[in-house]
Amino acid sequence: MSNIHSTAIVSDEAILAEDVSVGPFTIIDAGVNIGAGCKIGAQAWITGGTVMGEDNHIGYGAIIGGDPQDIAFDTATHSNLVIGKHNRIREYVTIHRSTAEGESTRVGDSNFLMTGVHLAHDVQMGDSNNLANNVLLAGHIVMGNHIFLGGGAGFHQFLHIGDYAIVQGNAVVSRDVPPFCMAHGRNQLAGLNVIGLRRGGFSAEERADIKRAYQLLFRSGGNLQQALAEAAKSEWSSAADKMLDAARAPSRKGLMVG
Repeated sequence: MSNIHSTAIVSDEAILAEDVSVGPFTIIDAGVNIGAGCKIGAQAWITGGTVMGEDNHIGYGAIIGGDPQDIAFDTATHSNLVIGKHNRIREYVTIHRSTAEGESTRVGDSNFLMTGVHLAHDVQMGDSNNLANNVLLAGHIVMGNHIFLGGGAGFHQFLHIGDYAIVQGNAVVSRDVPPFCMAHGRNQLAGLNVIGLRRGGFSAEERADIKRAYQLLFRSGGNLQQALAEAAKSEWSSAADKMLDAARAPSRKGLMVG
């Protein structure tokens, strides 16, 4: 294939679509499957049985599908990384495969991972998310869609990040970030992502209902269980109900309420 640089090392047991381009000194290991239109930059390493959909761009020096940073991990474990389509994964990004037999770390569609982003093992990422430079996600984090994470922000393992959330750069997050919310500092809420909701096409009625749910959960003066009991007495839009669901079924880390 003429679009594979002569210095690249591509295993005979890797599957690449005919139009995939591979840059100088890149390594693609056995078991990797790369879809049509993908562009793999120079000195990248694609490994760990990674399965990649169409039209993904992988930047210089990225390591995609590497072993988890878990001292108990058995390298003989059959796990992998699954990446959707239309993702832009920039220079020096690292994404690790799952720790569990037969399981996958997953990245959805149309995400933009800027330079130096790290996704640890078993992260489950949705679609259309933007992660600025040097964002660090620990293992087993579940991300929704249309999220923006500011540069240098760090996230503890197992937590959830809801749809349309926005997190300030250099934030330290060890609790769930509710959908539609802004967070900053150390587990501090800063209100609703109003601009993101407008850009996301939410109607004025939906935005008002989300605001009502936010006020009840986080500004009513009671605890979450009291707020949820009060919420059960009302009807909610499907959008506002996403925020309530985050309170009803948080991760093991619990919901950010500060």
